[in-house]
Amino acid sequence: MEIIISSNTSKPIYEQITSQIKAMIMSGELKPGDPIPSMRALAKSIHVSVITVQKAYEDLQRDGFIETTIGRGSFVSALKKDFYQEEQQRLAEEHLEKAADIARTSGISLEKLIELLTMFYQEVD
Repeated sequence: MEIIISSNTSKPIYEQITSQIKAMIMSGELKPGDPIPSMRALAKSIHVSVITVQKAYEDLQRDGFIETTIGRGSFVSALKKDFYQEEQQRLAEEHLEKAADIARTSGISLEKLIELLTMFYQEVD
C-alpha cells in the first residue's frame, strides 16, 4: 500500500491518508478483508507521527471503511452497496460545491452552470 504525503496542499496529513485509503478501497485495489498496515508501520513508512495515522484510522473506522480488532489489526470492511453510493454522492457534492463557489465568484450564472453540468452528465466517452 503506497501512501504519498504532499506538503504542497492545505489538506491535513491525516485527511491525505484517509482519502488515499478510501480511494484504494473504492477502486477495488483494497478488497474487503484485506489487512492494512498497523498504525506504527504506516507512520514509520510515511514519516509521520503515530497520532496522525491514528486520527486517519479513526475516521476510516467511523465512516465504515475499516474495522479494527485489538490484537489482530485493521482490515478493510465489507462495503454495502448503499454505503458505496452514499460515499460517491458525498464526493459529487464536494465537487459541485466547489463548482458553485467558482461560478458565484466568477459571475457564471446558475443557468449556465446547470447547462454545463447537464452537458457533462450526458457526455458519453
